[in-house]
Amino acid sequence: MKIDVLVAEIGSTTTLVNAFDQINTDPVFLGQGMAKTTVTEGDISLGLEAALNDLKRKLKAEHLDIGTTYATSSAAGGLKMTVHGLVYDMTVKAAKEAALGAGANINLITAGKLTARDLEAIRKISPNIIMIAGGVDYGEKETALFNAQEIAKLNLQIPVLYAGNIANQKEVSEIFRNQEEYLYLCSNVYPKIDQLQVDEARKIIQKVFEEHITKA
Repeated sequence: MKIDVLVAEIGSTTTLVNAFDQINTDPVFLGQGMAKTTVTEGDISLGLEAALNDLKRKLKAEHLDIGTTYATSSAAGGLKMTVHGLVYDMTVKAAKEAALGAGANINLITAGKLTARDLEAIRKISPNIIMIAGGVDYGEKETALFNAQEIAKLNLQIPVLYAGNIANQKEVSEIFRNQEEYLYLCSNVYPKIDQLQVDEARKIIQKVFEEHITKA
């Protein structure tokens, strides 16, 4: 069954998915699926999948062909995301803006080269998405490349979004050559100092959410 837009609402106790059709002409509400939020189980995708299955049951559909997915989360934990950049204040701002409306909650932000303690924290958090930033375009390269190498070594097999200095993209692709199906590249969230540009990063987070979290 074709659905133009799916809106997922991940609450502290309940996960809702709302389906809409004809969104660009005469919007029609098709139905709603509901399930228990599974934060305590450590993976909100379980609750999302259950809500989608509930929606399919109510719509009497074996398969949902979803055009666009939007998500919001008020649940503690939510879609777990860690962000790693160069300058702390810039990284915090970029992370919050990129995650806004994309269904992600930020569980860890680091600045500078990742330490052993940082890497252990990432392992313990077991994020659904990692974003690597750092360096204006054609500026500082070393920190983002170092962090990419350390994250690749973790071999977490989860989506990694590189949104830093675009001069690093080829090298980052090489670093993740054995995990390329998990790597997403986008324009720099800070192409210039004081120029925040998160639209593409946000869209990719939404895409990652749709492809890796809401499959059912």
